Amino acid sequence: MGREPTPEELGERMEMPEDKIRKVLKIAKEPISMETPIGDDEDSHLGDFIEDSAMQSPIDVATVESLKEATREVLSGLTAREAKVLRMRFGIDMNTDHTLEEVGKQFDVTRERIRQIEAKALRKLRHPTRSEHLRSFLDE
Repeated sequence: MGREPTPEELGERMEMPEDKIRKVLKIAKEPISMETPIGDDEDSHLGDFIEDSAMQSPIDVATVESLKEATREVLSGLTAREAKVLRMRFGIDMNTDHTLEEVGKQFDVTRERIRQIEAKALRKLRHPTRSEHLRSFLDE
């Protein structure tokens, strides 16, 4: 359309009377306090019903925590060295991930050796008995 719809167009589209549309549009333009009482008992305020989009939903928080726990369990089935290499390479329980070179310096081996350790650890994790723990977190 490229422009704001008229109240008449909105009324037709929403199957509502034009005067009701005008009333809603007028209300929408007037600023309103977040402390405006809602309901008869006035113990609820408008701000109580506005979602905080910065907050994660409880289900998302629970899912992330479950994924972290499942990851810890799966990594515990590897050797300490393999688990540490994967944690460093993928930034698991760390602020950032690390390059093969950085991990190699930590273990005092070449980056090629780290690549080999990483590949072996990932092969182990792909085994159905281990990967099943994490498969439920994938969006399929």
